[in-house]
Order: sequence, then structure tokens, then C-alpha cells
Amino acid sequence: MRRVAIIGSPGSGKSTLARRLRDLSGLPLHYLDMLWHLPDGDHVTRAEFDAAHAELVSRERWIIDGTYLRTLPERIERADLVVLLDLPLETCLEGVWARIGTTREDLPWQETELDPEFADYVRRFPDEQLPRIREILGARPPGCRLVELRSREDVERAIIPGGLLWKLATPLAESVE
Repeated sequence: MRRVAIIGSPGSGKSTLARRLRDLSGLPLHYLDMLWHLPDGDHVTRAEFDAAHAELVSRERWIIDGTYLRTLPERIERADLVVLLDLPLETCLEGVWARIGTTREDLPWQETELDPEFADYVRRFPDEQLPRIREILGARPPGCRLVELRSREDVERAIIPGGLLWKLATPLAESVE
């Protein structure tokens, strides 16, 4: 496990899982939201994002947190592990609400309220984004392993000592030390 893509709906727990995998594996963690968003809430141009994304994906070791469907095929092509968090919609909405007012390392500003357009995006994610994600994942290279987790309990079972992600991450951490 040298290149890990963590994808799924906003609020599904991608960033939390990514930090736990980083801590286990020693792999560098990169948040696509930090590439796209600026501290004032605006964002970089597509060309700027694409250049930064291409440079990031070309590296030998990474965990990349973020779905960003338009550039997902490039990440999947290079990843040796993809973790898809396919949690229930209500769980994701609870996750989005829970982070309001908290400082996060994965976003360049603190959310003070739930943007209605963003909430609508989360509500539409299962019908509009997930089918395309599954299509892209269906075309992933043979050496790219897919792990799908469907609940917070599944995530916890996968990351605790002895769990699947723990087993995949810890041999790398031991070889880096």
C-alpha cells in the first residue's frame, strides 16, 4: 500500500479515516479540498487544480482524501488501494452537521453554518455521484484493490488492530521506520 485514494460523500468520514491511515502507515496525506478551496471560500481555477492534482498523483507515496469526480480516474489509475465510504445518507448529513464550527486540517476555513447548496449536493450524492464512481471503479487497473465500507462500524472494524485496513497499513509503517 503506497498510494491510497479515499472517496465517498461529504460527511462520510473520509478525512477522519485518512488521518488514521496516515498515522498507521506513515504515508503523506493530501486533502483535495485544500488544493481546490482558498481561505476566503473562493477556489483556484480548474487549470491550477489540475496541475496540482497531476503533480500530487505522480508521486510515489500518498493518501489522497477527496472524491472530485472529474479527476477521479487519474487517481484510480495510480492508486493501489481505493477506500469507498458508501454510508447511508442520514449518516453523511449528520457528519456534515457535526463539523460545523470546528477547525479542520482538511479545509482552509471554519464552517459556521450549513450551506443549503452543499446540503443539497450531499442529498443528491447517492443518485448523481455514486453511479459514476462505481463505473470508474469498475474500470480500475488490476493492481488496484477496492475496499467498500458501508457504516461507521465497518470503518472502525477495518481500522482497529487486526482489521483489514490496519493490516494493509501497518506493514508499510514498520518498513519505513
